[in-house]
Amino acid sequence: MKHPGGTPSRKTLQRLVSPYARSDNRKALWQLSNTMLPFVSLWLLMALSLDRSGGWSLLLLVPVAGLYVRLFVIQHDCGHGSFFVSQRLNNRIGAVLGMITLFPFSYWKKTHAVHHLTSGNLDRRGLGDIDTLTVREYLARGRLGRLAYRFYRSTPTLLGVGPVYQFVIKHRFPFDLPFTEKKEWRSILWNNLALLLATIGLTWMFGWRVVLAIQLPLMLLAGAAGIWLFYVQHQFENTYWRRQPQWTAEAAAMQGSSFYDLPPVLRWFTGNIGYHHIHHLASGIPNYRLRECYESSPLLQAAPRLTLLGSLSCAGLKLWDEDAQRMVGFRGLPAGVTT
Repeated sequence: MKHPGGTPSRKTLQRLVSPYARSDNRKALWQLSNTMLPFVSLWLLMALSLDRSGGWSLLLLVPVAGLYVRLFVIQHDCGHGSFFVSQRLNNRIGAVLGMITLFPFSYWKKTHAVHHLTSGNLDRRGLGDIDTLTVREYLARGRLGRLAYRFYRSTPTLLGVGPVYQFVIKHRFPFDLPFTEKKEWRSILWNNLALLLATIGLTWMFGWRVVLAIQLPLMLLAGAAGIWLFYVQHQFENTYWRRQPQWTAEAAAMQGSSFYDLPPVLRWFTGNIGYHHIHHLASGIPNYRLRECYESSPLLQAAPRLTLLGSLSCAGLKLWDEDAQRMVGFRGLPAGVTT
């Protein structure tokens, strides 16, 4: 049975994915070990050898940034309660990882849950996603409003300014969060305290120049990679955006979440997050079962596929055209609209 828009019915999809929404503590512990231990070891190796190597040890930043992304994916699974069997263990490990990734666990978990509930819904934009305007909304803005949106959606801003904003401002002082959300604010404050103590300790051991020389480019590299992954998983040409009456979660998952078909080594570093449509269909599937689920049925392989090279064209997509039902760039705007 098909949804009128071409997506299999909810019942069919749930029948296909439900067998894979099972956690495995052995797989989880192995994945945590083969990510955390290399991350800590390589970070310390850079810190201890930076001066002696004449800076050449900073080449290790590339694999360390990849491990940083992989740690975040594990934290992400903990936030969905899918990584370990025990919810308590998911929460505790997720909170510890949040101190390393600098994303307060409870706060990030809450905003990310909103993303899952509203992805692709034009009437519920504004939290946990990359801001996207329709063509009509953009044209209705004044000159300054259009300039601000162009700046926000530019690739240098998203991949350059974006990581700094996320690590230094957004997740340190999220003043868009009501103070009544006490659990989330406690998570933020504890995370900030742990970050302060870790900075003091690492600076005392290695010196502030060494810590800054490693941590700043590490955050920029890992942050840019993470933002790019999140971007291309929903911001591709034939993605899915609908108004509330027509929106369905199944169509948003299967049509509005890409299958980012990455080379095996990048699939490992990104924790299989490229099977993003499967994740949106069933967030209870841990990352170590996503590929297995994807390969289990041709119906689950019908999502839009992006390759690493092909995904580069997504950088030019800025607006949702409700009439054409596709993402477009600024160049496709009516003549005379310069900003």
